[in-house]
Amino acid sequence: MKLNVSDTGGTGRPVVLIHGWPLSGKAWEHQVGALKDAGYRVVTYDRRGFGQSEKPGTGFDYDTLAADLNGIMEDLDLQDATLIGFSMGGGEVARFIPNHGESRLRSVVFASAVPPYLLQTDDNPDGPLTQDAADEFEKNLTGDRDAFFDGFTSDFFTANGALKVSEEERQKALTLCKQSSQDAALGCMKAWATTDFRDDLKKITVPTLVLHGTDDGIVPIEGAGHRTHKAVAQSELHEIKGAPHGCNVSHAAEWNQAVLDFLAK
Repeated sequence: MKLNVSDTGGTGRPVVLIHGWPLSGKAWEHQVGALKDAGYRVVTYDRRGFGQSEKPGTGFDYDTLAADLNGIMEDLDLQDATLIGFSMGGGEVARFIPNHGESRLRSVVFASAVPPYLLQTDDNPDGPLTQDAADEFEKNLTGDRDAFFDGFTSDFFTANGALKVSEEERQKALTLCKQSSQDAALGCMKAWATTDFRDDLKKITVPTLVLHGTDDGIVPIEGAGHRTHKAVAQSELHEIKGAPHGCNVSHAAEWNQAVLDFLAK
């Protein structure tokens, strides 16, 4: 699997940024410079099927996606690394640890992330995503992809009924959405909506930051960030007040400072 990987290089501690759905590594443009300027080696990549990476028809389950991440870690021989998973990317972080261990890791960050388990089920009543809502997502993406992505990028950056980024920023995200293959968009939608990470979180022993906007309308903080913070005993929680899902863009300064403070510990 040929993945599009970007590496700032250098001798600093590595920070691996794992993008959200259905974007690409370019969604981290507000973070790469800030982290590099602080002395870190920053690695971003496009998930299989997204951005400039190869676009296969299969392999969109989290075991495969975590294996892709592990391949990058091994190819670049990253040690003492911090994994930062945004939204869907938090699933790769959660699944990486039980499948590939913590020997290469210093710490992890769950940013607006989907764990512990989004789908509302009988044994997961606090899941914020109902089956009806999940079915509607799939129906709309299948029925009119462009219209779906247009609406999704608005919701992505909206809090309290107001768009929290410029239209230019929203259009950048929309362009990234459209680079995804439909197989990847649908396959990964199913993965982030239905994967249970509750047991995965129990295996995390490295320092952990949970970073989440309080007005996230895509992955609500109550059903995701708060539950992950509670599940990972040694985690710390940073809430970005009034922030939407895409708070790494809308509230980039606070987001970056929270991460830099965590990395410095």
